[in-house]
Amino acid sequence: MKKKQVEDDSRVKAKHFTWKEYALTYFVLLTLSAGQWMIYDQYVNYGSMPPEFIWGMLGYWAIVTAIFCLVTARQKVRAFDRPMRRISEAAKDVAGGDFSVYLEPVHRADKHDYVDVMFEDFNKMVEELGSIETLKDDFIGNVSHEIKTPLSVIQSYAMALQKENLSAEQRKEYTATIITASQKLTALVTNILKLNKLENQEIKPSVEPYDLCRQLSECALAFEDLWEQKDIEFIADIEDRAVIRADESMMEIVWNNLLSNALKFTDSGGTVTLTQTSDEDTVTVTISDTGCGMSKETMEHIFDKFYQADTSHSQEGNGLGLAMTLKAIELSGGAITAKSEPGKGTAFIVRLKTH
Repeated sequence: MKKKQVEDDSRVKAKHFTWKEYALTYFVLLTLSAGQWMIYDQYVNYGSMPPEFIWGMLGYWAIVTAIFCLVTARQKVRAFDRPMRRISEAAKDVAGGDFSVYLEPVHRADKHDYVDVMFEDFNKMVEELGSIETLKDDFIGNVSHEIKTPLSVIQSYAMALQKENLSAEQRKEYTATIITASQKLTALVTNILKLNKLENQEIKPSVEPYDLCRQLSECALAFEDLWEQKDIEFIADIEDRAVIRADESMMEIVWNNLLSNALKFTDSGGTVTLTQTSDEDTVTVTISDTGCGMSKETMEHIFDKFYQADTSHSQEGNGLGLAMTLKAIELSGGAITAKSEPGKGTAFIVRLKTH
């Protein structure tokens, strides 16, 4: 059925074998045979040959041409036509949205030719396209969910504010709820735009030398009210000065996200530790906590967009912070790793080059 679909495709205007091709091959072979006739002319008198012999030779070359065309056509079908039909059918399925397509190699692994390599590359391409499609669907679903929740809150409390018998305290409470929901919505949109710019590299890193220790201190002090409010012990062990070459504003996103997460997931009475060390080529920053920790499954997805281990979304946030953190570090030429155990806390280790 699929073979017929390819043959009936209105875009296909020509066939591999035609009578014009046969006639051309016949003429070429006759021309080549003229050399043989020129050799015979040295020993044979063509004038004494009967016409039947001439017609017989022409018929012989017609048969040779037919056999030659059939053999070459068979080779062409096996080596080119069939693989091209398979990849044409597969490409049409992929264009229709089917990313489960897989092309089996023509030969064994130890005898792969360029067609088998092309099939292998096609399969990789389809797999990547399928992953992108899945990510796109997940992204749309997650964005819709994250936007719908604050909008529902805003709508519900705005309708509640229309009631005439509300007290001043209730109006103030409802208004505060609407403001909080709108701030969350604003933060979501802002983070989506930031992440999009980072991924598309619309934000070009402005690389300049600056004191990382100063920046870490300033970022940590910005959360002082939060750790005091939650009665969390904050420990900082950093050098007096460590100069790196990076985009200072981009790295601020990293430290704010990591410190915010550490404080958010650490219960009252816990500890958050900021450590910074350096050697000749590398600066290492570790932000660890004694919070709830993460499972192995959660660790595999922590840098995915919108991923939140708490599926109830009871915690603040929208699952974009670590995705932005990873992208910012990659654009800065650094690397980030994470270590965690359920109930024992989490540590994020960031390594940056000094020059």
